[in-house]
Amino acid sequence: MDEEMVGWARRVAAAELGNVLPRRWAHSRGVAAQAADVGLILGKDADLLISAAILHDVGYAPRLATTGFHPLDGARFLRDEHGADERLIRLVANHSFALLEAEERGLRKELAREFPLLEDPLLVDALVYCDMTTTPGGGRTTAQERVTEIVGRYGADSVVGRFIRRAAPEIQSSVERIEAALAAQPR
Repeated sequence: MDEEMVGWARRVAAAELGNVLPRRWAHSRGVAAQAADVGLILGKDADLLISAAILHDVGYAPRLATTGFHPLDGARFLRDEHGADERLIRLVANHSFALLEAEERGLRKELAREFPLLEDPLLVDALVYCDMTTTPGGGRTTAQERVTEIVGRYGADSVVGRFIRRAAPEIQSSVERIEAALAAQPR
């Protein structure tokens, strides 16, 4: 367990999002709360998941938004300003099928070159699950309701709307795999 990493991640995310984007900060805290529950299936990587959960949207912070694509901006910030753990950076960069959105934005090659997808399917699925079952305000929801909310907020023909509709089947599959893993845990 790396509780020190979790504390650091919370401080960084709070500093970047807390005052300037309070709703995004509420979402990030909710995703981290989900991660604390899901961490049971990850063993030694539970704190890595919680840290990635709290930091996954840090790239939305106005001072960090250089490309306007928050996974890439957040990962670069964590790498360049903090020298963060490589696995953490790659999780943030690729959270919730970010490569599909990067493709919509013409940034797929750049994202994949700088931050290759982490080859740990359970950990990747766990972050998708936590993000996509948490509302913008930090509450719990279903993945289907979350996708619908995102399309409604951004518009079906927007970059985000197109991406999230393309990603929806993959998101649902990730959620189902994590739900199955959680159900298999002894109580």
